[in-house]
Amino acid sequence: MKFAAVDVMSLPMKVISFPFLEIKKMFFYHVSFEQNRRLIKEVGMLRAKVVSMDEVIRENERLEKLLNLKEKSYSGVAANVVARDLSNWNSAVLIDKGKRHGIAVGMSVVDASGVVGKVIEVVGDRSKIILVSDPNFSVAAMVKRSREVGLVSGTLTGQCRMRYLSSGADVQVGDEVISSKLSSSFPQGLLLGTVIAIENPEGSSFPTCLIKPAAPLSQIEEVIVIRSSTTAGKD
Repeated sequence: MKFAAVDVMSLPMKVISFPFLEIKKMFFYHVSFEQNRRLIKEVGMLRAKVVSMDEVIRENERLEKLLNLKEKSYSGVAANVVARDLSNWNSAVLIDKGKRHGIAVGMSVVDASGVVGKVIEVVGDRSKIILVSDPNFSVAAMVKRSREVGLVSGTLTGQCRMRYLSSGADVQVGDEVISSKLSSSFPQGLLLGTVIAIENPEGSSFPTCLIKPAAPLSQIEEVIVIRSSTTAGKD
């Protein structure tokens, strides 16, 4: 009976305290919700900072490679890619250096990986670069291992093709192809790319090679324009 009496007496207290408990729960829920939203926002900001810092680190690494290339190999002008030919992503790019910086038509353009292309148009502070993958680009080249010579030009597929090799030329998949001293606008020894396939046209003993460009042309951001003899047009 005593327990029953206690339960009966405590019932009004429970009824009275119930709304306060619910209000308390709602209050703490609101506080927790706001804290959670603030934390999510802070996490987003931290992620953005990490991405930004990572991009700065990557850019510094690229610039360091370009600086090493410039110091060790050739005298040139460092430049940033500021636009692309939207009609053909692998055709041409625009850089933020031009005639005012000593750049002229015909100069070769490289990055830390290899040949990017050649200057075809110049104004005060801008230059247009035709990429090695463009069909209108060509350069005298040589297979580094066997010293076989030929002409490398771009294709419509974003790769390059080496033609005019000698009959039965010693060329293998994996061979590196470099610029030849026969080139009128490129210094000798610049890496153009790697042989990925050898084609033997029917009825011909003269092979042609498909070449993957050394430079990541779709990702080019910084380049060096090499100061050299300036000859417009093809090699």
